[in-house]
Amino acid sequence: MAADRGIAVVTGASTGIGYELARCCAAEGYDLLIAADEKAIVQAAEDFRPYAVKVDALEADLATEEGVGMLYDAIGGRPVDLLLANAGRGLGHAFLDQDFDDIRQVIGTNVTGTVLLIHRVGQDMRARNRGRILLTGSIAGFMPGSFQAVYNATKAFIDSFAWALRNELKDTNVTVTCLMPGPTDTAFFERADMMDTKVGADDGGKEDPAKVARLGFEAMMKGEAGVISGFSNKIQAAMAHLLPASLLAEQHRRMAAPGTAPD
Repeated sequence: MAADRGIAVVTGASTGIGYELARCCAAEGYDLLIAADEKAIVQAAEDFRPYAVKVDALEADLATEEGVGMLYDAIGGRPVDLLLANAGRGLGHAFLDQDFDDIRQVIGTNVTGTVLLIHRVGQDMRARNRGRILLTGSIAGFMPGSFQAVYNATKAFIDSFAWALRNELKDTNVTVTCLMPGPTDTAFFERADMMDTKVGADDGGKEDPAKVARLGFEAMMKGEAGVISGFSNKIQAAMAHLLPASLLAEQHRRMAAPGTAPD
């Protein structure tokens, strides 16, 4: 790694898009600090060591102020060149049937913890007048998420937050990019208890997380504002700005309602 280069901090890096984002950083020679709320983050760290970069791994609950504090302390004052705020949780089924502790965890991971981490690291970046931030939003943020109501609402927040923060920092050398994927071939749907849904069961229609991550990483490095992965997702996002919310909610219901998976 170049002597003047800082570290890349990647959250939710144990699997899926976050894992592939960390791989992109390592392949470009960035030392890594990766974090997730599961022990698999330790194995992920071993996977990245062949890239001849320094890798530190932290298992922490990034839905909590304590967990985010642990991650910030692990940075140890080192300059963060890249912050890839990817940690996220999904949650299927009807809102009133969900356990509120699960709801709280989704909001804490997707919104509260993400915002707190960016607030702390972003202040350091602004003081140095250098850094790049990538947030993993979603095209889900463009539509009312029937049977994913809380998850889609959190992604609407992240999508909007990313663009607002980018504008606030436009006169600095700190850039903010929002990656907005559609359904991706990760453990997301299994963890969200959505394998009995049309969108969860549609293996052939999901994107490759490595391709999604590469697209997001390249957009971040170019300082672009936002990127939607996949042509069909671009069409879906465009239509979301034209169709009434009631129709979008009904369309989402057909994809995400329990029992909609093909026999």
